[in-house]
Amino acid sequence: MTGNTDVVVIGGGYAGVLAANRLTQRGDVTVTLINPRSHFVERIRLHQLVAGSGDAVVDYREILAEGVQLVVDTVTEVDVAARRVGLASGGVVGYDYLIYAVGSGSAEPQVPGAAEFAYPVGTLEEAQRLRPVLDAATAAVTVVGAGPTGIEVAAELAEQGRRVTLVCGSVLGPYLHPRGRRSVAKRMAKLGVTVLEGPAATVTAVTPDVVRLSGGHTLRSAVTIWTAGFGVPDLAVRSGLSTDAVGRLLTDETLTSVDDAHIVAAGDSAAPSNLPFRMSCQSATRIGAHAADTVLSRIADQQPAPINLGFAGQCLSLGRRAGLFQFAANDDTATKFHLAGGPAAKLKEFVCRHTLKHLADEARKPGSLRWIKDEKRRELLQARRSEVLSVR
Repeated sequence: MTGNTDVVVIGGGYAGVLAANRLTQRGDVTVTLINPRSHFVERIRLHQLVAGSGDAVVDYREILAEGVQLVVDTVTEVDVAARRVGLASGGVVGYDYLIYAVGSGSAEPQVPGAAEFAYPVGTLEEAQRLRPVLDAATAAVTVVGAGPTGIEVAAELAEQGRRVTLVCGSVLGPYLHPRGRRSVAKRMAKLGVTVLEGPAATVTAVTPDVVRLSGGHTLRSAVTIWTAGFGVPDLAVRSGLSTDAVGRLLTDETLTSVDDAHIVAAGDSAAPSNLPFRMSCQSATRIGAHAADTVLSRIADQQPAPINLGFAGQCLSLGRRAGLFQFAANDDTATKFHLAGGPAAKLKEFVCRHTLKHLADEARKPGSLRWIKDEKRRELLQARRSEVLSVR
């Protein structure tokens, strides 16, 4: 490809910022990052913002390369045929290549009353809305959802002396190895958190002051916090692009849209081979980097490489004084090994700080980020293809 190339990145989260910074390796590429906020949000610190024990906002000047143009606006449409995006302000921005990194947020709850009376915490605005509500509440708090967000919110609030019930729906920390799960349960018990697990611990309805469970029990709840599940924006669906059932953009293994070679997906909103990676900042930064590499390869008229991403594990905050690091195999399967207590809390804080450092380092030295590889994904994809052929 000759001449200047315009690349638009939609979304200024972990994946979008990493991708935008990495694209500045070439001087003949103009990078525009479009994001609805003028500041970066540390999603992995939102539980601290909710509890009032920390902040989650960072100035883009600290992590965004000088060569990236930041446009504070919301993309309302991707016009694939015209290669341009429409903005909420009424303007349009054209592109040669588009990186779709819109991220994820709270899933729309399907439980009666949850949308009206429960408080989600998947975005900055949701966390900010919840903060004064918690300040005004003195009675019991119920947290629904036993994934990382639910666990971290429950622990953070309990450490401050609040009475907290964590409703798991199934098991505490589904990703965790049983040994890691027992360690989290022990910490929750020490903090005074009531943990409800099993078939009788599924929420069936939410009212302003009561949470109803499948076992027939009811919980008095001054504030109900909803952390069960994440969803993605419907921009791809509204723009006529192919998506998975959740709404993530369907791509091949190079992260290129199955509909258009000029659109590449990154982060939580990407579904390569309809086999998306676990939603996390750990995967978002690496997928963002690979998305940029795919675009750069196409600009250079080279064949993009398939993504090869391995994992190290999962970090959890259990208040300010304890945590858990669940080690995992490269294919993101939890192992029997974990680190707990104060050392894990320090490791989690290191991870949070180092994630920002990855972004800043990529701004100063684009192309520097490296990551763990995983060969098992290829085996899994080959097995899936074999199953499809056998059915035919």
